[in-house]
Amino acid sequence: MYTIVTGAAGFIGSNLVKALNERGVRKIIAVDNLTRADKFRNLVDCDIADYIDKLDFLDRLLAGDFDGDVDAILHQGACSDTMESDGRYMMNNNYRYSLALLDWCLDQEVQFLYASSAATYGSSSVFSEGRQHEAPLNVYGYSKFLFDQIVRHRLSVAGSLNSQVVGFRYFNVYGPRESHKARMASVAFHHYHQFLQAGKVKLFEGCDGYGDGGQQRDFVYVDDVARVNLHFLDHPEKSGIFNVGTGRAQSFNELAAANVNACRAVNGEDALPLAELVKRGLIEYIPFPEDLRGKYQSYTQADLAKLHKAGYDQSFASVEEAVPQYVKWLSGNG
Repeated sequence: MYTIVTGAAGFIGSNLVKALNERGVRKIIAVDNLTRADKFRNLVDCDIADYIDKLDFLDRLLAGDFDGDVDAILHQGACSDTMESDGRYMMNNNYRYSLALLDWCLDQEVQFLYASSAATYGSSSVFSEGRQHEAPLNVYGYSKFLFDQIVRHRLSVAGSLNSQVVGFRYFNVYGPRESHKARMASVAFHHYHQFLQAGKVKLFEGCDGYGDGGQQRDFVYVDDVARVNLHFLDHPEKSGIFNVGTGRAQSFNELAAANVNACRAVNGEDALPLAELVKRGLIEYIPFPEDLRGKYQSYTQADLAKLHKAGYDQSFASVEEAVPQYVKWLSGNG
């Protein structure tokens, strides 16, 4: 029996393939779109049974080529560009494709674990998995929101599900294997490269009542994201839509300080407190962009009550714990 990972050459997908390998799983079908071929590097140290292009895969799936041969689909494939303006492409790629996989999994009684997003919350100030808190600000967020609505409806109809369906609302994920994402890569990734190239990290000045660099996000390390996925893979009786974040907001100041100090450690230099990093010009504040006013999330923090109720009780790494691991990986992987 095969495990299928879509978006397998992408950021979270490739980390899931690696995590499956580490528990001895090798019969993995990797599905992706390698139009941007550089993503192949994410799978070089992974073991898979086959690679299939995402369009060929869907055609073959619906033609019955995989009937009876699949245990689970971990659906991570999507267009995650929040600036994408082609709504038709976004809905076909993120919504319709996901719906076809969902229907097949339910028909075949195959576990279906998929990537949703905290973008479904948009401008909300409450980050718990309820319809009343969801207000996506872009078509990416809407594509994820609409699919979640379909899943909710299926879950609410008694006896309608023959197999597990789980959606993961990822918050600000960072970590290894995201280099191909370019401008859509994490803030931690960009901080590292800013410091490498300019010797400083630039943060926005204060806005929305927050001080300079004081805006807060729920930054979650990709290793923790993989662990949550595997936990639910091991518990097929659990279905639902769940937040995946640390459950605590940390400031951009904290993220930048952890990054700069991790870079200094690589060079054999001592860690410095935030005030000293600012004084030395290693962290610099720049004016808040006018075109982002009213459109910027100054605060996110995942409510993990539902995740904990479902039985997930492992802790999540803080930026102080995980960023040094990530910087060490970046410094050794180009």
